[in-house]
Amino acid sequence: MNNHKETLIAAFTPSFAERDVLWFSENEEKIRQLAATDPFWTRHTLFIEEGLHMQLSELLRKLDEFHYEKTQAVAKEGEFSVLGGMLTVFPINLDHPVRIEFVGNRIETITAQEKIGTTTSRREKLLKREMLRREVTHLSNLKQGDYLVHIDHGIGIYKETKGDYFILEYAPRSDARKGSGNLRFPVAETLKPRGFKEERFSDDAPPKEGKEPDRLFVPHAQAKKLSLYLGLERPTIHRLSGAVWEHAKKKVAEDARIFARELLSVYVLREQARRTPHESDKEQERAFDGGFEYIETGDQKKAIQDVRADMEKERPMDRLICGDVGFGKTEVAMRAAFRAIHAGRQVAILCPTTILADQHYETFIKRFAKFPVHCGILSRFESEKAQKNIIKKMREGKIDILVGTHRILSEDVAFKNLGLVVIDEEQRFGVRQKEKFKKMRAQVDMLSLSATPIPRTLYLALSGMRAISVISTPTLERQPVETFVLPYDKKTIKSAIEKEIAHSGQVYFLHNKVETLEITKHMLKELAPRATYAAVHGHTPEVALREVMRHFKEGKIDVLVATTIIENGLDIKNVNTLIVDDATRLGLAQAYQIRGRIGRSDKKAQAYFLYGARELGEHARKRLEALEEAASLGSGYLIAQRDLEIRGAGNILGKKQSGAVNAVGLNLYCQLLNEAIERLHIAS
Repeated sequence: MNNHKETLIAAFTPSFAERDVLWFSENEEKIRQLAATDPFWTRHTLFIEEGLHMQLSELLRKLDEFHYEKTQAVAKEGEFSVLGGMLTVFPINLDHPVRIEFVGNRIETITAQEKIGTTTSRREKLLKREMLRREVTHLSNLKQGDYLVHIDHGIGIYKETKGDYFILEYAPRSDARKGSGNLRFPVAETLKPRGFKEERFSDDAPPKEGKEPDRLFVPHAQAKKLSLYLGLERPTIHRLSGAVWEHAKKKVAEDARIFARELLSVYVLREQARRTPHESDKEQERAFDGGFEYIETGDQKKAIQDVRADMEKERPMDRLICGDVGFGKTEVAMRAAFRAIHAGRQVAILCPTTILADQHYETFIKRFAKFPVHCGILSRFESEKAQKNIIKKMREGKIDILVGTHRILSEDVAFKNLGLVVIDEEQRFGVRQKEKFKKMRAQVDMLSLSATPIPRTLYLALSGMRAISVISTPTLERQPVETFVLPYDKKTIKSAIEKEIAHSGQVYFLHNKVETLEITKHMLKELAPRATYAAVHGHTPEVALREVMRHFKEGKIDVLVATTIIENGLDIKNVNTLIVDDATRLGLAQAYQIRGRIGRSDKKAQAYFLYGARELGEHARKRLEALEEAASLGSGYLIAQRDLEIRGAGNILGKKQSGAVNAVGLNLYCQLLNEAIERLHIAS
């Protein structure tokens, strides 16, 4: 701000420390609007101006809440000093300090000070600390019993880290006491470091004669040779220095080469297709962008730029937008839709469920309300007469955006000038629908949205072949969901429901058995009678389902008792508590997705994953532990190390590649695939 009659002071938080001065100045008007209505922005930003009635002590208290540091002299961002009625503060959103002079309980003047040259600012220290906290390396969070892949020695079991070594156990040789002619690295000599005291691990069973497992000691300096094994099946534990691993690796490398050639052929076909570029109206786009109620994250802004750049080219777009639940993928799709409509094209939004189609329809109507855009919906919710009317309007070009389920792909549905197809959660559609998508790709722009994270290694391998944008950062307002894994207890359930409705919030209660859903609803009524309840499942009649969901969105229902029907993309900001009454019945990926349905505002949300009194099985226990660990936002990548990531890879790679992935683990497979793609690029 050149004019310092008014000044913004932003809280010293990692989220804001990552933004530079330009970001704040570009978004100042939107920040001002948000600060007036949104609790997050109200708490973390402050606009002051000359003539404002405010006590100096009040401003000092606010700076303390913003984590600013009091010093004798201001030298860095996030510092302030006080002399009489004069305050000097260096806001992190400016490149210079400002001096604020008080006369009584009124701000008299705000004056810009000279810029201060600093070498290592507090901002840099904070960012370094935050990046270290966030960084998830390929070997972080290792637990005893995890499977690790050593590129030279195959798949072993991680035991522990001791000193400067990772310790892995491998399958025992057939006769360890006599030795083996195939063993190139004797454990007692080469693989065990000198001076390392041999100890048995307390959890190990006493070794049988000739059956003691081999151990591999990997120095931290060679950690790049290790990767966490990710696969849908339990891997075969290899013997050290045997021929099996080399044979498996060679076979997978060949499979990766074949797949790389297939990818290249698809890439070439896509490059050859042509259509008229979508021209933009910058003024209209700015007006539409300004209607977005949040400030775009860096990842979100980059995804929007990627999509718009694709639409300006002659070849049809085929881009995948990957992002954690609630990270703003729908807004990216709406920006693409706006450009397609401006170019005179129609847009189809394909959703896997009728509930999600209904929600998207409402979202698109609201977002496009200020523009001459007509939306329609086509799903089993609509009457036969309504469906015929919508189809007629589509043919005549009277509808710009059609939202619906796979009903859109039916033979009787025709578009006058279809230009863009947005597919939400493409992996949830069946084989026949996917075949239709493939045919569409040569003719129209395709934008696929997925909440299943892509592994970084796979992203690197495919980014040269497929257009992918990853949104991995949450909006600034969102907070991590507080996650509890507890034994089933009615007192816990009662307390959680009553606590939420006392704050005027709402609750999802997940009971994944249709036949006992109503019984569960009545049990909850007796447990917490002050709340209002409704129950829905996948076979609830269309009219009843729509009515319940409408009442729930309007806040007329406090607790929605449901099956996993709530998993698919529901966005109701007032729901801040999730209770799952038998979490052992859910897969980890599914549990993670369902948890993403809450905490979609700035309020703190709680998820309770309850399990029965019977003893937990090993796999169920590990799933629930992983979910509890991965409580932070954007932890899709962390949780995926157990389950989700490999499924995300499966969606992209396909079934043919699953065997190769399971043989060596996803990380090594992606490394081999990347090498194969690079060789093909060089050869071509």
